[in-house]
Amino acid sequence: MSESIFKIVFNTWFDAIRSYLLYRCGDEELATDITQEAFLKLWTKRLYQNPESIPAIIYKIASDLLVSHFRKQNSENKYRLSLQPEAVTLTPEEELNYHELNRKYEIALSKLPENQRTVFLMSRMESLKYQEIAARLGISVKAVEKRMSSALSTLRNVLQP
Repeated sequence: MSESIFKIVFNTWFDAIRSYLLYRCGDEELATDITQEAFLKLWTKRLYQNPESIPAIIYKIASDLLVSHFRKQNSENKYRLSLQPEAVTLTPEEELNYHELNRKYEIALSKLPENQRTVFLMSRMESLKYQEIAARLGISVKAVEKRMSSALSTLRNVLQP
């Protein structure tokens, strides 16, 4: 009995609700999706038992769902904008200093002993933990710590102004 009533309600009001939402949002696909979601809520909450109140209920549900969609979309957009890095402009002097420091870093890195350079790059470039580096290289964690300490010390000495 209730399924047949719901079918009648759905067939009677679907196009009207969809048109209302389309007028409000201007997006056919969104209007259709929200209309379907509104009828799903009507079905799951069994709000179609009182025929006189159905139009008001379904319009209210659809309107609330549309507002909720736009609030969520607005919140997502704000979050995305907060993630975008601000453009950093360097003065010519700062850019020259950066390139000089980068060149010193590359030279210092190339002069490190192979075992120190390997451990340093695995740690910094691949973000591996000391235990993972030790397992990959077949050495102890203490050996990794020692090599990393030596590499950092050498780089610090070379790169200090």
